[in-house]
Amino acid sequence: MGKTIPNESLQQLFTDARTHSHWLDKPVADETLKQLYDLVKMGPTSANCCPMRVLFLKSKEAKERLKPALNEGNLEKTMAAPVTAIIAHDLRFYEYLPRLFPHAPAREWYVDNAELAAITAFRNGSLQGGYFILAARAVGLDCGPMSGFDNAAVDHEFFSEPCEGAAFQQEHSPDSHIKSNFLCNLGYGNPELLYPRGPRFGFDEVCKII
Repeated sequence: MGKTIPNESLQQLFTDARTHSHWLDKPVADETLKQLYDLVKMGPTSANCCPMRVLFLKSKEAKERLKPALNEGNLEKTMAAPVTAIIAHDLRFYEYLPRLFPHAPAREWYVDNAELAAITAFRNGSLQGGYFILAARAVGLDCGPMSGFDNAAVDHEFFSEPCEGAAFQQEHSPDSHIKSNFLCNLGYGNPELLYPRGPRFGFDEVCKII
């Protein structure tokens, strides 16, 4: 720690990276997605709560299940993307705190406080979603993060029944405790079809040192 990473890496993660809507016909390997997650999981969260859950939709069948929930403007680019990740969070993340944060009785902070649990899950799941985008860029993928879909429809279609994986376990219920946050298309973007980059605020416009 303590060293600035090379400018080439900063360009890949930030200054040259763009949000993509058009994709090259190039598949994304499962190993690349696993490498992506292994970077994401190392980012900090409150009491190491790690509430983010991710479904990577690669198959045509999975994409077809997502299709009815998409806004029209997001339909074509999402169906064309090699992978669409559903970034979600688990409202019952606290059940895993005895394993993830054994230093304190952290489960007790949330188990009888649904409002605090929901706020914590959303905040930290969103934080992990930010790590997700940077990790995807770090392993050579382009990203197209977006809202513009029916969250309730996605939750019902993908999270109302148990999924494989311990952290996806839940009772069969139409009211899932795993909630979608945003979608992120992944693949290798076509740079020739990018829009000009949008402007950003300068430091002095939105920051103060006091």
